Amino acid sequence: MVVQKYGGSSVGTPERIQRVARRVVETADTGRQVCVVVSAMGDTTDELLDLARQVSPLPHDRELDMLLTAGEQISIALLSMAIMDLGRDAVSLTGSQAGIFTDTSHGKARIVEVRSSRVGDALAQGKIVIVAGFQGISPTADPTTLGRGGSDTTAVAMAASLEADVCEIYTDVDGVYSADPRIVPEARKLDAVSFEEMLELSASGAKVLMARSVEYARNHGVTLHVRSSFHRGEGTWVRKEDESMEQAIISGVAHDTSEAKVTFQHVPDQPGVAARIFRPLADAGVNVDMIVQNVSAAGHTDVSFTLPKDDLPKAEPILQAISEDVGGGGVSTDTDVAKVSLVGAGMKTHPGIAADMFDALAEAGINIGIISTSSIRISCVVQTADVERAVRVVHDKFRLFEPAVVREDRSSVA
Repeated sequence: MVVQKYGGSSVGTPERIQRVARRVVETADTGRQVCVVVSAMGDTTDELLDLARQVSPLPHDRELDMLLTAGEQISIALLSMAIMDLGRDAVSLTGSQAGIFTDTSHGKARIVEVRSSRVGDALAQGKIVIVAGFQGISPTADPTTLGRGGSDTTAVAMAASLEADVCEIYTDVDGVYSADPRIVPEARKLDAVSFEEMLELSASGAKVLMARSVEYARNHGVTLHVRSSFHRGEGTWVRKEDESMEQAIISGVAHDTSEAKVTFQHVPDQPGVAARIFRPLADAGVNVDMIVQNVSAAGHTDVSFTLPKDDLPKAEPILQAISEDVGGGGVSTDTDVAKVSLVGAGMKTHPGIAADMFDALAEAGINIGIISTSSIRISCVVQTADVERAVRVVHDKFRLFEPAVVREDRSSVA
């Protein structure tokens, strides 16, 4: 069994839908059961959002989800028709019909359960099943959407429930690259990456896979294959790390221009202040990313962090209330920032990676605002105008355009 997911660009025109139909039928003709998850056609979701805002400046969350789910319903019906014209039996199912149950968070719902018996029964009858991505149904029987990249999560969740052998993510790129090829033309396609590396790349701005889908795949052991929907070549495998994988020191550089920086100035440096800053934001569902606190001076300090720009309108009144509560010198926001991140499992055993990255940025005259690290990632906040140059100089510094430098055998490291 295989689950295939096709993004909006892959089904953006009637001709592309027919091409996807031929590819799906060719897969089914090999004897495999095929479940297909599709996104809305092209820019349909953005067009529906624009339409909603023309009618209402602040659309009601539930009604907005009702509107947006229409995009995928169009594409699943058209793809099913195209497959039937090729002589194969097919059936299209909305998220609720396919058994995608979510929580009640409209616009960014999380899948809590997949009851795939209807999909499994149809597959057992020899049908190709086309499932609407990006959507589900809440416990109150209301339509929900999963947020940007939600179709990837739908596909992974369906693959996990059906115990599929692989989940193929078809997109308009050939796979996962060492950097965005539009910024670094010599970026190298990766043959395979681990779930952990892909999760860090996705969370750091790599658009090819959304972080939630990778997290779901890791938690449920679903092997992913990121491939181009426009040709037959091998893509990038995303799976549990094993000894057969290419064990690169550095896998890639990602960047993200969707975050803003917030700074609380001259706040009291005493127990409880950090909790009073971040608890109200957490309660409002605002995701905070990188956090830095300056060294205390005369009992006061500055606290800076990043959050999604899209959350700023919701966060700003909360930030003002927090500032009044904790005292200090007020709060400022900066939307002219971006994040560049270096990711690689080899960082665990190779000292000096951070220093080399900072050297590359310094030599290019790029100032670093905030630094954040994990065991396999280093992220720096820079000015938006510098981010593309930062990606290029870091990519060049680690020579990621060359075949991977394989890190030492783990037994010798141990």
